[in-house]
Amino acid sequence: MTGIFGTTRKRILSTALATTAVMALSAGAASAAEWKYAIEEAIDEVQGVYATKFKEYVEANSDHTVSIFPFGTLGESADTTELAQMGAIQFVDLSPGFTGSLIPELQVFLLPYTLPEDPEVLADFYETSDTINEDLAALYENQQLKLIDMFPEGEVVMTTKEPVESPEDLGGVKFRVMTTPLLVETYNAFGATATPLPWGEVFGALQLNMIQGQENPMFFVESTKMYEVTDYITFTGHNTFTTAVAANLSFYEGLSEEDKTLVQEAADQAYDYIIDYQKGLEEEALAKIQEAKPSITVTRLTDEQREPFRQAAEQVRQKYVEMTGDSGQAVLEGFEEDIEASKARVGGGSDGETTEASESSSDMEDSGETSSN
Repeated sequence: MTGIFGTTRKRILSTALATTAVMALSAGAASAAEWKYAIEEAIDEVQGVYATKFKEYVEANSDHTVSIFPFGTLGESADTTELAQMGAIQFVDLSPGFTGSLIPELQVFLLPYTLPEDPEVLADFYETSDTINEDLAALYENQQLKLIDMFPEGEVVMTTKEPVESPEDLGGVKFRVMTTPLLVETYNAFGATATPLPWGEVFGALQLNMIQGQENPMFFVESTKMYEVTDYITFTGHNTFTTAVAANLSFYEGLSEEDKTLVQEAADQAYDYIIDYQKGLEEEALAKIQEAKPSITVTRLTDEQREPFRQAAEQVRQKYVEMTGDSGQAVLEGFEEDIEASKARVGGGSDGETTEASESSSDMEDSGETSSN
């Protein structure tokens, strides 16, 4: 790292050992402390809203304070993850798209067409899954991290310079992915040339035509103005963006039982809030994009058009098992069992894919979206 990011990061790192030592002496006490929390987005985006709600609960129910560091203030995601592992910061948001390189089994969240599309089923799954909250949580601890929470941030959409209706349309397209092996496998299987890039380089790379596509939830496409450097938005239904909230393990284990309960209650409050907050967020963001750039073309692929992508996803699934072995296979099986349990609990047998396709067809004229039958 260079410039202000690097300087700030070095300053934080230089105090890490001292901070950890002080925490080790005083964590069990009820004295007030400042907890540092780094996120991967801006303060007014989904992660920032979650972190703010977490902060509000902690500060309303204790003498502790929470300082939130939005994306960029402490570097890229790899930097903030390292800071949390070292104990220089206490909490961090880290998406499987980055931590899959650190904990290979986490790439299960990146498998196309695996997570449920129904928002209620999805919310129940993240909250109740033993695979997430026990099996995967244990893997975080091997990396000096304590998993506190996981939450969805919305369906991932592709934004590209040319229309995408099939894997053939991605031929020759350099498509930016996060720096984790399975995303590279996914977009190569989808027909593109997967190109791992840190987020800070993506806008400029699109602007210079070094890459021609990227994926993110709709709210993030709008807030980061990705639509300014791409002309097509495509809903393929292949995944939902996931974020994990983790604490430094030594910090967490040194907390009093009262403070551990406080952290979990703050996370529970923030989780419920962020699930409700996201209702209608995708539609709102899309409307802002269409107002800012009327020429943008938005396409929701039908089930028939999605089928070739689903077929390509099968080889990605096989690759995941090859990468992760028996441990990954067990995680995948538990993952799918937990999803089925959530479907049964919520009472929705399907993910809503057919409904979404049919609704989008009837709404095309009003929304300005196109279908490509």
